[in-house]
Amino acid sequence: MTDMADGVQGSLQPAATREPWAWNNLAVWGLLPGWLLMGFALLLPMVIIAAVSVSTRGAYGGFAWDLDLSGYRQILFNEGWDGAPEFTTQYLQIILRTVLLAGVTTLLCLLIAVPVAYHIACQPPRTKAILVYLITLPFWVSMILRVYAWMIILGRDGPLPRFLEFFGAPAGLSFMYNDGATLAAMVYTYMPLMVLPVFASIEKLDGTLIEAAHDLYGNRWVTLRRVILPLTAPGLVSGAILVFVPSLGAVLEPTLMGGGKQMMMGSLIQMQFTSARNWPFGAAIAMTLMVFVMIVLIVIARRSATREALA
Repeated sequence: MTDMADGVQGSLQPAATREPWAWNNLAVWGLLPGWLLMGFALLLPMVIIAAVSVSTRGAYGGFAWDLDLSGYRQILFNEGWDGAPEFTTQYLQIILRTVLLAGVTTLLCLLIAVPVAYHIACQPPRTKAILVYLITLPFWVSMILRVYAWMIILGRDGPLPRFLEFFGAPAGLSFMYNDGATLAAMVYTYMPLMVLPVFASIEKLDGTLIEAAHDLYGNRWVTLRRVILPLTAPGLVSGAILVFVPSLGAVLEPTLMGGGKQMMMGSLIQMQFTSARNWPFGAAIAMTLMVFVMIVLIVIARRSATREALA
């Protein structure tokens, strides 16, 4: 009876006076399901991919549990005719194209999302709810269907080439199978991920600050640059992360819109695990991509923390 009373009394003590990992700490047991879910759904797959990336390629695909860094070496070196490693830039070009397209996609989404989100935030509540619903409406449709829709729009005899033919463009024009088509599909696909956090940040903005900026003879550009953008920076950063990170691993857009000719890291990883049957190399590319994303996120987090500390 005394032990039960001590346990109840310990669980009711303030968190600051209890041991953080005590067996009777209810916060620990409450978070345990979340930690287990993260461990099995996030950490365990990462550990498996990291282990596969340092294994050897199987004779008929798959991998063998032998320590080997050839998957990482293959990113920079190919085996020559005499067996000596030869430096190659083919995979570096794919990495550079991926980062460039992801950065341009993020920038275009940001340039479009800021005025759209600001316009939505200035509407009456009923109209605002309808517009937010329309922004989220594409999520109700499969991504592959949305990409195929863009293939019809940009393809030969599609609406866009037919429209340009009306103004004198040559017949049979097609905008498919290039970086521009891939970029258009990526911007369309990830645009809602940028608009929603920017809208949430702008909606919380105090309108009196904008009025004060105009009272101090600030034009619209000055108000945007000195008031709106700095105060909505958390939403802008969140939207940029939500767009940039999945853009690095895009598979459907470069495969369908680029025709497989303009390869990105996501499609390269998919090819290594399927047709090429080189699992260690695919895992090595995946780990390289993950490390790059982690570095970007750490840099952004440190800059945000420094900005908040100075504020």
